[in-house]
Amino acid sequence: MSEHFSLLHVLTLFLYITSFMVVIFAFAGMWINAFIVCVLCIAWVQKKTLKSNEKILLLLGCSRISYLCSSWVSHFLSKIYPNYLYAHTILQLLAIFQTFFNYSNLWVSACLCGFYCVKIANFRSSFFIYLKLKVDRMVPWLLLGSEIVALAMGIVIYDHMETAKSSNLTFTCQENFWEARIKMDKHFFSSFFLPGFGYAASFMAVSFSALFLLFSLWRHKRTMQTSSMKDLSMDAHIRAMKSVLSFLVMYSINFVCLILTIIYIMKDETTMTLLISIYLCAFPGIHSLILIFSNPKLEKALLKILSCVKWEFSSSRNCDNT
Repeated sequence: MSEHFSLLHVLTLFLYITSFMVVIFAFAGMWINAFIVCVLCIAWVQKKTLKSNEKILLLLGCSRISYLCSSWVSHFLSKIYPNYLYAHTILQLLAIFQTFFNYSNLWVSACLCGFYCVKIANFRSSFFIYLKLKVDRMVPWLLLGSEIVALAMGIVIYDHMETAKSSNLTFTCQENFWEARIKMDKHFFSSFFLPGFGYAASFMAVSFSALFLLFSLWRHKRTMQTSSMKDLSMDAHIRAMKSVLSFLVMYSINFVCLILTIIYIMKDETTMTLLISIYLCAFPGIHSLILIFSNPKLEKALLKILSCVKWEFSSSRNCDNT
């Protein structure tokens, strides 16, 4: 009896710790992406225009803020006010918004990776040269396509929830076997295959873009080695290769976590779903922080804010000492 109580106490403490980490990472990610959105919006107002990569970063920041906010609200209600989730409208709205912003985040991230690949990589293919010339005009259409895909997945989730509400997937012996089979196949297709396919498609887009970019940077590095160019340029290419490789690793882990989420939700594994949620909430903030230090405008704005905060802290400390 005491061992059972102790195990239950440890499990409860573990769930509280993981829930706290999910909330902390979600708020940190929202603040980091809010910083990106604010800096780019100020630049947009001042210059009346934005570069193509800044347009992608702006939409990516908005998508990640909305995704983390909807994830936090869903997590908060499930732990503090679980009875509210029994209301069909609330559960439906949360699922639709979370799905839409999640896919928006994934596909806009894929657009950003593809944009950097086309802009930075150097291939002699006529098709690649055409993309390099036209990519700036294609960015608004790519972003619109990303939002349409995200909206389509939200509609699929809505349709699945309506289907699950109107018809129970369990069937009696008198019911036609083929009709029951069609219901189960439709449930599997809308619940697991389509979300998994959406995750896999965005992951493949990021993977191919990152691999092409890595190959181009590696080939350029080998050319500089043979031609005995400066070490400074060589170091810059090595840093770029490490950055792209880290992006690829992070996206790979994120993809695995998304697929595991589908599997564990189907098995109703709350503990594993919470552990995966920690990384899914941490990834948007960490990746956006790396993007800040990779962008000179965002990095300059962040360092300026940090220097002002440091100066205010040091001045207030000197006043307290006097």
